[in-house]
Amino acid sequence: MNQFDSLSRRAIKAPESGIVAVVNHGRLKPGLIPLWAGEGDEPTPDFISRPAAEALTRGETFYTWQRGIPELRHALVDYHERHFGRRLPYESVCVTASGMQAIKIAVEAVTDPGDEVVYITPAWPNFSAALEMSGGVAVSATLDYENGRWSIDPDRIARAITPRTKALFINTPSNPTGWTATHADLAAILDLARKHGIWIIADEIYSRYFYAAARAPSFLDVMDEDDRIIFVNSFSKNWSMTGWRVGWIVAPPSIIQALENSVQYQTSGVAQFMQRGAVAALEQGEDFVEAQIAKAAKARDLFCDALTGTNRVVTQKPDGALYAFFRIDGVTDTKAAAIDIVDRAGVGLAPGTAFGPGGSSFLRACFLRRLDHVEEAAGRLAAYISAL
Repeated sequence: MNQFDSLSRRAIKAPESGIVAVVNHGRLKPGLIPLWAGEGDEPTPDFISRPAAEALTRGETFYTWQRGIPELRHALVDYHERHFGRRLPYESVCVTASGMQAIKIAVEAVTDPGDEVVYITPAWPNFSAALEMSGGVAVSATLDYENGRWSIDPDRIARAITPRTKALFINTPSNPTGWTATHADLAAILDLARKHGIWIIADEIYSRYFYAAARAPSFLDVMDEDDRIIFVNSFSKNWSMTGWRVGWIVAPPSIIQALENSVQYQTSGVAQFMQRGAVAALEQGEDFVEAQIAKAAKARDLFCDALTGTNRVVTQKPDGALYAFFRIDGVTDTKAAAIDIVDRAGVGLAPGTAFGPGGSSFLRACFLRRLDHVEEAAGRLAAYISAL
């Protein structure tokens, strides 16, 4: 038996990211415009980086509160009250080492090996992979797609629920589709969870990137205090902090100790100096977030208009999130197409094959970039499409 084959089944079965496979192919290509990853092109602003650097210089490098420093947890409570109109209990907040860790902790808190979680696809691939690496089973409920628009049929979610279902994972606004649940959608999904006595893991990381209002509808708008909902979130998108790996969980106070225990045995907490930057993001970052959203809205319009102008692309401007998820007439193998687009057009896209059922014929582009880069990328893609 070779070394790889001697690993655990869990490690062997862990899938390579379909997005990273394309990134690794084109990462060093000169002049490439990278739209493949879910992040903007601006570094973390100084008003966030400076307090973190100052705390590092002061020596805030020791073990710290596993649930997060009190200042950050209080700032998160205030943030939710400002933007969601709901005063959360301080005891409901736990800081994590990224939104990805928040998801992993939530999944492991509500499932045992063999348990099922229903999730909506097309979907960011990390959730299902994280669940299945923990021994769970990911069960898809696919969005409906018609004339470039995505929508959810709650009955489809209901049909996916079995006696082994322990949770529903709901990402809205959605990566990659931009689908955004209405209040009626959320209420219907919550009714299903109540009826079956199961949890909801609510990934609302893109809630501020909603183009029809100040924020997207949230489960916080429709839930009662005793509902079984775990919210997972991150500082990555709103404040250009993807590389910081700082996130948070909001959950019923009765289960926070169990979640903190998971933090202890995975990372033992987030570096205190990084948390100082996160406090600054929440307390001083509103103008920055609003500017990012405005930039994304302009880039969305520019990019989608250029692609639909080829008359070879099916898509509509997404209601939320940061992505154009589009289909090119005649393209069936989107992983091969993404590689070809890197080589011939100098644009990095994520292949739809990475996003599970319902997504394989699409390509994803993150449009949170400076407008001249978005315009150039759209022009290159339009020329590539016209030449097919």
